[in-house]
Amino acid sequence: MKNLPIGIQTFQKIRDKKENYIYIDKTDLALKLINSSGYYFLSRPRRFGKSLFLDTLKDIFEGKKELFEGLYIYDKWDWETTYPVIKISFGGGVTQSVEDLDKTILWLIDENQERLELECKYKDSVKNCLLELIKKAYQKYNQKVVILIDEYDKPILDNVTNKKLSKEIRDRLKNIYSVIKESDQYVKFAFLTGVSKFSKVSLFSGLNNLEDISLDARYATICGYTHNDVKVQFEERLKDVDLDELKKWYNGYNFLGEGVYNPFDILLFFSKNKIYSHYWFETGSPAFLIEILKEKNYFLPNLENIYMSETDLSSFDVDDIKLETLLFQTGYLTIKEVKTRFNQRTFRLSYPNLEVRTALNERIFRYLLTDTILQKNTMFDAIEFKDMKIFEKAIHQLFASLPYNSYVNNDIQNYEGYYANVIYSYLSGLGIEFIAEDVTNLGRIDVTIATPDMSQVYIIEFKVVDTKNQNGKALEQIKEKKYHEKYEAKASELIIIGMEFSKEDKNISKFEWEKIV
Repeated sequence: MKNLPIGIQTFQKIRDKKENYIYIDKTDLALKLINSSGYYFLSRPRRFGKSLFLDTLKDIFEGKKELFEGLYIYDKWDWETTYPVIKISFGGGVTQSVEDLDKTILWLIDENQERLELECKYKDSVKNCLLELIKKAYQKYNQKVVILIDEYDKPILDNVTNKKLSKEIRDRLKNIYSVIKESDQYVKFAFLTGVSKFSKVSLFSGLNNLEDISLDARYATICGYTHNDVKVQFEERLKDVDLDELKKWYNGYNFLGEGVYNPFDILLFFSKNKIYSHYWFETGSPAFLIEILKEKNYFLPNLENIYMSETDLSSFDVDDIKLETLLFQTGYLTIKEVKTRFNQRTFRLSYPNLEVRTALNERIFRYLLTDTILQKNTMFDAIEFKDMKIFEKAIHQLFASLPYNSYVNNDIQNYEGYYANVIYSYLSGLGIEFIAEDVTNLGRIDVTIATPDMSQVYIIEFKVVDTKNQNGKALEQIKEKKYHEKYEAKASELIIIGMEFSKEDKNISKFEWEKIV
């Protein structure tokens, strides 16, 4: 049984026969890219294999034929012709200032000089030093240069909540990336990767021949594992694994081609005795997303269905951070549907899989709505034992746990959207399947909870009431608009629930329910 290449980003190490690691062959896509030459950009979420692919390109251009035996590219590439490669990665450490960034870049240039056996004299200018490195590499090796830049945007994302600093870092990087365009006569191929795609105007001005392949169907699987990859390469480990469940947890990332799994999740799943957990999510810190959600007072159920234009989806800048774009580019949302209207493409986004939906909302619940740990057992008991008293208790405990300072100097408790936000993040964090803003022919159900086998369906309506209007008639609205009819033929057991929340008590003031089926 081959070993799992967890955390390995070096192609040479993963192909070492003594190590016996699993490797998913991506060299067909690499060959397609490099045969076209040019300048390319790829955006993918973290831990998707961008760094490994970049290192693969490096070894191809450096002619390390022995590493590619048995792979697609082995007998299709001229290994005798090699090229000088300049590889720069911002993946390590955290950039805390412009000065810090300059030091990092100079260190990376020095590292390339040493590997290429070159020496530059412009040590006082980052831009001129890089220009000199490219020119001297071309002159020494009598071949055009290959430039590979990994995590090009990380110094900006490290400081995305600090607008002033992130702009300064962006402008400094813009100066560096302009070197690629200025060195065009010496460059054969350039490939930049990152999590986000900044607009060409803000970061890549001048580099107008940079081709973005992030949403190019031909390269949809350039990073990540396809379902067939998992079935073939991990066949020996798939005993007793429900492939549908595995797919529900970790597949679902769509870049306008075949969907892919996050490779880090798959590797950790097998490493950890096939236990489902939030492996990818726990390796990152979405603190900046929580801050932006808080700042924008976002209506959380909208995360289930977001519609965006192609322009908004593909790029953003620190001057105008669109939350939805950031969520997509960082991997917390993915493309579910594409529609073309009047020659314009519109994208529908939602969570890629169960891992992201549950983990992100658990984090939102913990750090945005409350200061307590998500309590799961009470609601699980309510649904498992079909007990409405326990159900009411779970919701009451939920709102009782919210800190007093959530209501200070604001009136958020006066609006149904606030209660919908809390319950939405609560249910999502629990991993319970439900539909928010469930559409019927007569309106929208606030929340529909349905077990996977449809043995239980709960139709829930919220109302906010005050002392002058103690009866919000939540249950009556379900009956009047016949929301339950959508599920009468499907559900083994159908229960309608009306929840009314008191502005004064900030909790349930009335909980009514009826069994329909």
